[in-house]
Amino acid sequence: MKALSVLTAAGVILGTIFVLSALAYALGAVLGDWAWVSNLVILVLGFIMIIATFLTLAERKWSAMMQDRIGPNRATINLPGLRGRPLGGVFHVATDALKMLFKEDFRPKNADPLLFNLGPILAFAPVLALFAVVPVGPQVTASILGFSHRVGLQVSNPDFGLLWVFAIASLAVYGTSLAGWASNNKFALLGGVRASSQMISYEVALGLGLVGVMMCFASVRLPELIAGQTTFLWGGAMDVGSGGPLAFGIPAWGIFLQPIGFVVFFTAAFAETKRAPFDVPEGESEIIGYFVEYSGMKFGLFMISEFAEVVILAAITTAIFFGGWHIGFAGDAWLTRALGAEHGILLGAIYATIFWVKVLVLCYVQLAIRWTFPRFRYDQIQTLGWKILLPQALANIFITGALLLLDPSLRTLAIVGVLEICFVLALALRRGDKDVLPTGTHGHASAPLPGAAAASHH
Repeated sequence: MKALSVLTAAGVILGTIFVLSALAYALGAVLGDWAWVSNLVILVLGFIMIIATFLTLAERKWSAMMQDRIGPNRATINLPGLRGRPLGGVFHVATDALKMLFKEDFRPKNADPLLFNLGPILAFAPVLALFAVVPVGPQVTASILGFSHRVGLQVSNPDFGLLWVFAIASLAVYGTSLAGWASNNKFALLGGVRASSQMISYEVALGLGLVGVMMCFASVRLPELIAGQTTFLWGGAMDVGSGGPLAFGIPAWGIFLQPIGFVVFFTAAFAETKRAPFDVPEGESEIIGYFVEYSGMKFGLFMISEFAEVVILAAITTAIFFGGWHIGFAGDAWLTRALGAEHGILLGAIYATIFWVKVLVLCYVQLAIRWTFPRFRYDQIQTLGWKILLPQALANIFITGALLLLDPSLRTLAIVGVLEICFVLALALRRGDKDVLPTGTHGHASAPLPGAAAASHH
């Protein structure tokens, strides 16, 4: 019964994603050059906000599953057919929203009104602005109701794509530091200082982690980076009948070419979200937090911005390291041939659904990390950023440049990347040495001295 419920929920999620993607393409066909308006509404305000909202429920459910405890199951609606049915905890999302909307909006007496109100805005707005350059679906010829236009699911496609990501990501630090300073609270100020120093520290590694990908594909535009990942490092073709040969092979995904860059970027971006194990700026157990004085919807903006960052980090990672909306190997050629170019909206909606499935998987990975690792100490966070990630990023750039000069076809770089992946997997899957008691001369475990156990407690 539980498996059926999970499959039903997965089907509803995939169906909703497909319908919204098809709607975005259809509206783009009608609006033509103004398709960015419908993309802005559906992608940013629709997908990002809806997924971020339901991630609050998913985090409760998944964390309960990981920790083997009961998840949200109390909130219900006293209506016929719904009485006593929590529906997987979905009503908890509604109660959270109502609580934030109607809770008293408190502001400290000596806090600066303008800067205090500006903090949540500066923390939330850059997060959504980041998604403007992320392409969700390919450009297809969408035709509906006599309208026909070339449409892609992307709000904007500037020449400086990844540079926009770097620039806007650096603005989020102003919201957190300003919120801590404007609250006129020393604990909030301490949280703001911790947050700003942590975010600035990891911005360096975040940018350097993507330099290798830009070197591989000689571009900073995200659609071109995705297009570069459709090429095959090694491949061939097989005859499938009248349609001609069907190409297949290993795609040049960023994860194969830049596994170290992926680890550096993903770790640095995860630290930018300020979620566990990098959540010392909030540290509830230490009674600090840069938004400790905020209540109501202002607190809600800080909270939802973190979940929106989770979604956008997954989207950027998907576009740069996992081929974007492409299936890879032989799936793209098969799908395009099966549907045909005349079914542009259908083809685009399927590809967009593939993109969002990858995003949801990476969101799950982030939540799994959040509920697996304990909180790092602040000195450990700075050590990781400056002494581990930064040298790795610089070494990765140097090695990437040398291998590209040696072999511009990317095959040598891919071989080194696959070896790096195998090495990391071998380390992760290696079984630790079992604790062995000290042995005596005859191979038997030596017994502890009398009183040793008691002495160890003093």
